Formats: sequence, structure tokens, C-alpha cells
Amino acid sequence: MRIPRACLAVLFVVFGVKAEEVRISVLATTDLHGNLMPYDYYTARPVDRGLAKIASLIQEARSQNPNSLLIDCGDTIQGTSLESVHQEYIETGHLPLNLAFSGQPLERDPMMLAMNDIGYDVMVVGNHEFNFGLKNLAKARSAAAFPWISANIGLSPGATVKPFAPYFVKTIAGIKIAVIGITTPSIPDWESEEHYHGYRFEDGVEAARRVVAEVRQREHPDIVIVAAHSGLDRDPDKLATPTGNSRENVIYQTATEVKGIDAIVFGHTHQQVAELKLGDVLLMQPKNWGMSLGRMDFVLDRAASGGWKIISKNSRLVPVTAATPADAKVLEIGRPYHELAERYLNTRIADAPVSLDARLARIQDTALLDAVQQVQLFYAKADVSFASAFNTRVAIPKGPVTVREIAALYVYENELYTVEGTGKMVREALENAARYFQTCSGDCSHGPLINRQVIGYNYDMAQGVDYEIDLTRPVGERIRNLRWHGQPLLDAQPLRVAVNNYRSGGSAGYTTFRGAKIVWRSGDEIRDLVIRYYIEHKVLPVKPDDNWRIVPEVARRTLEKEASPE
Repeated sequence: MRIPRACLAVLFVVFGVKAEEVRISVLATTDLHGNLMPYDYYTARPVDRGLAKIASLIQEARSQNPNSLLIDCGDTIQGTSLESVHQEYIETGHLPLNLAFSGQPLERDPMMLAMNDIGYDVMVVGNHEFNFGLKNLAKARSAAAFPWISANIGLSPGATVKPFAPYFVKTIAGIKIAVIGITTPSIPDWESEEHYHGYRFEDGVEAARRVVAEVRQREHPDIVIVAAHSGLDRDPDKLATPTGNSRENVIYQTATEVKGIDAIVFGHTHQQVAELKLGDVLLMQPKNWGMSLGRMDFVLDRAASGGWKIISKNSRLVPVTAATPADAKVLEIGRPYHELAERYLNTRIADAPVSLDARLARIQDTALLDAVQQVQLFYAKADVSFASAFNTRVAIPKGPVTVREIAALYVYENELYTVEGTGKMVREALENAARYFQTCSGDCSHGPLINRQVIGYNYDMAQGVDYEIDLTRPVGERIRNLRWHGQPLLDAQPLRVAVNNYRSGGSAGYTTFRGAKIVWRSGDEIRDLVIRYYIEHKVLPVKPDDNWRIVPEVARRTLEKEASPE
């Protein structure tokens, strides 16, 4: 049947494509980290993020173009207390602090249930999917109505774990789309072996090269997308300068070295990239925690051979705002998990003799970060402890302290390791941390002095030593007056050093720790150790010991004006 020209004109006006053209929308999220509800569990306040609000954006995008594919790029089942309480129940068979629950046990992962309802097509495996061990990973995966994929996670000889498919194929409006999953291969550097036993991790670029060629030959797709839980390894505005994490973050190399890719949607680094083109490859990174929905639009036309060819492609990010409604069905799915998390977080466990806050925790020593360092030194039986101010919005008023307030100090599911270290290792780690600051120019009274290319949570401070960070000195030469037990710390001095599992693996430039002998692992998350410690010790620190400071003093005052809570 011939379509009248008048109808063709209407189609062009309404959909922006000619009648023989097809538009495909690829929708994506990444690094949701258990953010199902539009709610901050550490401040107990509504926020403009989360899967419930993203669901409304997805529905709107589908109404604009029903020819859509929905992808999640991983780090999905870990993060908020809603997920943490559920994961502890799956792992141990009981709720934290032995909370009673009168209803049916919440056996199925809440994020998977919500994503099933929304209609996700596929999810890439993220590194944090391994945080709780293989039992929890398998349980969450079994609850998903969509496949978890990763081309560079294979099986070890004799493994009994379930493999991941390397790719996913779906035909929409006659267009065949292949999605190839890539996971950062650094998981063995960060996780204890029992958390990934049976799986092996291949270089992401090599896996992409092999599987893209295989998919092109076997499936003959019209669009090939790499969906990756791995970062760009450079500032999008300064592509010539890598950050030095090219093993962990492989997207630039994948885009520039692997032939046959049409687009890459990626995550892992909690940054955002609305649109970037490297050669003919379109790249996009949605914001973490469900703060934006990524959208790629491909327009295809009939090729001379009778197949389809891409004639245009672009991407953008659709932010979640205060005006974005939360999806009622997703809220209802999350409600019982949310209520359990709230009961847990509202449990009183300690007292604060004075009001404390972390607003300037990266600028000066604070009692709240010392509270974490104190825990790490205690359980690791360490001489020196390294920790970061993950959440500079934390404020604890004088008086009773709840689990919520303590948990806010450490928002990630990291484990605590003790490594055999040296004075040299401590110095090198501190020099790497000091990259967080810019070198002073002039009298240091004008900023910016914070290096925005270094993510705040990658700036570690040390406890157990005294030191100064001199911002008049270049990178690599900033640590002055480094002392241990009142004496200059010698490079050869043996030390037990407490670090989290990510630092032990050398992440974020802390390569000095990579390969160091691990003499103790906590087996529990650091956040749980902090909660346990203050249940037993009852009282938070009153003031910091001021073991480190930024010099010159005018630089510190400049930084105080520049610091903003994260």
C-alpha cells in the first residue's frame, strides 16, 4: 500500500524523520548505587535523584519515541542503606542490629524489582556488584528479568559460577542493535578473592576488540553499542592528557582503538558527559545516583545494499529536577525496604559531646575524619591509617547519635586492609593525595586552589603521622615535616598501614600500595566497623589532634572560601 504524500509530510513534521528513516533512542543510567527512592538516607531529606524519578523520565522518552532500548551500566545493588540492609539480610539471614520484621522476609533485590517494572533491557556488571560476595550477586541477578552482561568477565578453569553473556541483541522497528558489555578489570585489586572466585577479568580493550568483531560477523547488527562500567581516563576537555588510570578506565582507548563501534555509553567515575565524539564514535556518560537519564538518538536510512545505515547520531542528558515526578509503582516497590532502612538508621548508638561537621574536612584536620581514622587504627592494629572525607555534608549535633549519622561518615562498602608498608610508601601516598590541590601562585590569596580533575573522595589524609602540605611546591614535592612518634619518618621505616581495599589495589594513583603484602583483611565493611566501634565506645571524638595542616596559612584560608560540600 502506498502512503499518500500528505501523510508522509505529517510523519516528517511529527517525528522529524522521513518515512523511509527510522529513529532509535538508547536510554541509559549508570552508578545508581541503590538510589531507588528520591531520598538521602544520611540527611533524611528528599532529593532530586533516584530510580523512581528516572522512571518518569524514561516514560516520557518512550512516549516521544517508542523505538527505544534501556541500558544500565552497573554499580546498581550497592550504595544506599535501602540496599545495605537488604544485602546484610541476604548474606547473614538476619537484619542488622537484630531488628525485628513482622512481614515476609524481603528476599528479592529492590533495585532489580524496580528495574523489572520499568522495563530495562540489559545491565552491565559493575565492580560494586561483587561487594557482598557471590551469593548476594547471584541472588540479585536471579531477581532480574533482564540479562547481566560483560564481555571481559570469563570463567576460571573448573568454575561453578554462572557465566555472563558478552553481549545482548535486540531488534527494534526492524533495526538490529547489539550491546556489548565491558566491566572495569580491576576488581581483583579491590575485592577479596572469595568475592569473585571462579571469575577471571580480561583487559577491557582487548575484550571489546574481540567481541565487536565477533558480533559484526555473527549477528550483522545495524548499530553496535559498547555499554561499559569503566571511565574515560581523561578530562573530556583535555583529551590529550590521561589521568593515569588507563587499566581501570578504558573508554578512551576503546573508542580510539577498536573498530566497528558506533557508540559507547559508560559510567564508573561518577562524572557526566552529555556528548563527545572521538572519530566516528559517539560517547555519553549519565550522572551517577539517578541524577540524569542519558539519551542517544540514532537516525537510520536504507542502505544501497538493502540494509540500514546510520545517517545521524547525537546524545544528551536529561536531568532529574524538583519538577520531575516520582513513579508511584516504583515508590511502592521500594516502600517496605525503605521502611526497614529507616528503622535501622534511626537506632541510637552513641553520643556526641560537641557539635561536629565535615564541611572543611579536606582543608583541615577534623574530629569527624579522626573518628574514622581511630576506628581503622583500632581494628587494623596499624601504625598509620589513610582515609578520605567521602561526605563533606555530614553534620552531627551535640547529643544522641544514631546509626544514620555514623553511617554518613562512610558511604561506601569498602573493606579495611592492613598492608606491610614503609615510610616511603606513606610519603608517596601523601604526595599523590596532595594532587587534589593546585600549586599556589603569587601570595596564595587567590584561587582556585582545588584541582577539580582530582575527585574529592580520592584525596586521602593520614593518621598516625604528622605532616604539612606545602602548596607553594610543585606536585610530588609538597609533603614537609613528615614525622612519626615525634621523629622524622625515614623511608625505610617498617609500618603497618591501614587502607581500604581500593587503595590497596592502587586505585586513584595510589600505586605505591599495589603489590604490598596484605597481612589482615576485615571481612566486614568499614562503615560497619565504624558503627560497631561507636556502639562499644559510646562517645565520638571531641576535637581533632591537628596532625596535618596546609601551608602557607593564607592558602588554607583561600581554600576555606573555595570548599563546597559534596
